Amino acid sequence: MTPASRPKPTLPDPRNADIQVWVGEGLVPRAEAKVSVFDSSVQGGDAVWEGLRIYDGGIFRLQTHLDRMFASARAMAFAEVPKREFVVDAITKTLRANGMRDGAHIRLTLTRGEKVTSGMSPHFNQSGPCLIVLAEWKAPVYDAGGIRLVSSAIRRNPPQCVDSKIHHNNLINNILAKIEANVAGVDDAIMLDVEGYVAETNATNLFLVRGGTLHTPLADHCLPGVTRGVVLELARTHGIAAAERRVSLSEFHSADEVFTTGTMGELSPVLEIDGRTIGTGPGPVTHKLRSLYAEIVARETEPLDI
Repeated sequence: MTPASRPKPTLPDPRNADIQVWVGEGLVPRAEAKVSVFDSSVQGGDAVWEGLRIYDGGIFRLQTHLDRMFASARAMAFAEVPKREFVVDAITKTLRANGMRDGAHIRLTLTRGEKVTSGMSPHFNQSGPCLIVLAEWKAPVYDAGGIRLVSSAIRRNPPQCVDSKIHHNNLINNILAKIEANVAGVDDAIMLDVEGYVAETNATNLFLVRGGTLHTPLADHCLPGVTRGVVLELARTHGIAAAERRVSLSEFHSADEVFTTGTMGELSPVLEIDGRTIGTGPGPVTHKLRSLYAEIVARETEPLDI
């Protein structure tokens, strides 16, 4: 099939057809939002990223997200990174250009930049990093009533291979797991670590509730997500017992409640795992934490000059 004969893509939200995207040093129309074939993100997924959600003219825990992005870049030995003020200014200008004050999501990417020749060595990166601010009209991605999951045959990288605390763009493991979820006709896939314990889903962190106590996998084989951290913080503050530990898949199968956490989907109740019904639907702990999360977002969102 030639490019001319392909059907025109259908956007999930037609408003995104004409968005402005920040690439490098400034804003460009969506159709012109491109990086070089020599960019490190193209050459080897050599980039770091964050997901940011826009609430009422601001971003929740923006500085925490930026801290993680810069920490990931340092862990990957980026020779240089932009100033924090530059990143915040780029985010602000992008949102302002698109008239986005709410109901939007940003994929914030920092690549190692353009190479002078193809190859893996960062010595070839001589142009400095490339910042991408991709803001789209996008509501939380999961059905508010709940989602279904399957367990994946694809394992989460152990820290012996790639430390999960580095929020990098090389997501092939997650993509392969997502393909399994798509084939199974469910929302996402649970990824286990190499020893068979639950790590996370291909896109989110996981929590279960048993007997009123919250349990979540240790952040050894999963990303210590910002939303995950907020949920643990809320549990401590509001008297909900919580434990970070190794959790088996069978414990998730037989849990009273299960939910996922992430910037893209916030807190999403899980209705089914591998064909097993979880509890009787979204439970009381999930409901309480969703309500508390909405309150803290409203209270602590960092306003921007949009």
